[in-house]
Amino acid sequence: MEKRSLGRSGLEVTTLTLGGNVFGWTADKEQSFAVLDAYVAAGGNFIDTAEVYSKWAPGNPGGVSETIIGQWHKARGNRDKIIITTKVAYQTPKGLSRQYIQQAVEASLRRLQTDYIDLYQSHSDDKETPLEETLETYAELIKQGKVRAIGASNYSAERLAEALRVSEQHGYPRYESLEPLYNLYERASYEQGLEKVCREQGLGVISYLALASGFLTGKYRSEADLNKSARGGSIKEYLNPRGFRILQALDEVAKEYNATPAQISLAWLIARPSITSPIASATSVEQLEQLTRATELKLDAAAIARLDQASAEDSVKA
Repeated sequence: MEKRSLGRSGLEVTTLTLGGNVFGWTADKEQSFAVLDAYVAAGGNFIDTAEVYSKWAPGNPGGVSETIIGQWHKARGNRDKIIITTKVAYQTPKGLSRQYIQQAVEASLRRLQTDYIDLYQSHSDDKETPLEETLETYAELIKQGKVRAIGASNYSAERLAEALRVSEQHGYPRYESLEPLYNLYERASYEQGLEKVCREQGLGVISYLALASGFLTGKYRSEADLNKSARGGSIKEYLNPRGFRILQALDEVAKEYNATPAQISLAWLIARPSITSPIASATSVEQLEQLTRATELKLDAAAIARLDQASAEDSVKA
């Protein structure tokens, strides 16, 4: 699997990031270990998780995904061969305050069974806490060796640019990456500002929900399909003329490349110049093997243009 530089962080990550949101949710410990093993065997090295995963599931207190990843790398003895990113403060009041970050990072380190986090990300913006306080706290963690680099997720273009300015003004470490919602269906929020900031500032980009909760796999084509998985309920909004147009284009391109719609969706993201590594999750080795094939596909200009046109919104120029 090809590796790319993640912004100016010094981290070299593979072109497909393994999403850990399903670990301890729709994949139990045994399944999670199998998927992690298969991902590394395929050449992958970048694993994404968060302190909150998967708190939304009944009986899940959060932190379970981190715990499973920690148990896995401890059992395999491969910590130095993988790059782990975790996130702090998802819609948490004062979650990016000095006090909360200091508590949260220690908890994540314990669950991950490691003494450092490769990429520590602000999971969502916290406008109640001064950017200076957040970035100074991160500076201390980097100086202590607990964090190698920092990133942001779910920031607006304006707030991301402001955070970068604050880092430059005060000599703090800067956000070296952005983790935005971005896929063939959800294009506008990233392309209408965030992408420009990332390209101008040389940030790495690791996009989440790369397959739109499974919609872009082609598995969901009617409301009758929504009960096929735990994520089905979140897919109903995609079942509209534009969504069906995207699926049709995916089917056509997939046929040409002897691939699946999911593989083409990921290959489209990988081909976009501003994207470093899209995030995709799998609950079985078979799913994982299908996803990693996307890293071998090289879409030509005609295929990319067809997908751009089919997925274009009024507010996004293909």
